[in-house]
Amino acid sequence: MKYVENIQDVAALQPDYLGFIFYEKSKRNFEGIIPDLPASIKKTGVFVNEHIEIVISLIEEYRLDAIQLHGDESEKYVADLKNHLEERRALFIEENKEIKKKKNQHYISKLPIEIIKVFGIKDEFNFDVLKPYLEVVDYFLFDTKGKERGGNGTKFDWTVLEKYPFQKPFFLSGGIGLDDLEQVKIIAKSNLPIYALDVNSKFENEPGRKKISELEKFKKEIFV
Repeated sequence: MKYVENIQDVAALQPDYLGFIFYEKSKRNFEGIIPDLPASIKKTGVFVNEHIEIVISLIEEYRLDAIQLHGDESEKYVADLKNHLEERRALFIEENKEIKKKKNQHYISKLPIEIIKVFGIKDEFNFDVLKPYLEVVDYFLFDTKGKERGGNGTKFDWTVLEKYPFQKPFFLSGGIGLDDLEQVKIIAKSNLPIYALDVNSKFENEPGRKKISELEKFKKEIFV
């Protein structure tokens, strides 16, 4: 998401997550103000090989509920980030036992910040690379491996996921559009632990500006 009015229009459709990209090389890089959103929507920051201190700073500034790591972040990086976030959360809770919320107070959600680690897939994938991350992430996200870190607008071969060996839930992403409704319904009925669908470029008029009517149709049809 990128534009205030468009953010509000998409939020009215009650998605579970809304993503905001904090990566200067992205054409969807977010630098604006996030309007007030329903509490049910998880504001998600998307980062690419960012310094942990900056990630935490942006979580506090934008009151993010989840983060999506779209770069080459190691298991150690994720573990360190998770530990820093837990320390901040514990401190925030302790401070609020004694002092009611005050202006300019650092913010960390009382709930653990969800960590989503992204991996790109094309025609094959070695799922063994996921093992070190199983204990430090909440979800994986499988996207299409391409020139860009995301938003390439193309699908990978979903049959690769038939060999997914873990119970860790994941987001399915990569060029999903209205034309994929039937395929999505089929894979959603499989035994794969698909937690959510991540849609983006196939529903855009321009980078960061979403087509509301098409998103509304997709959401309605996907549950039929």
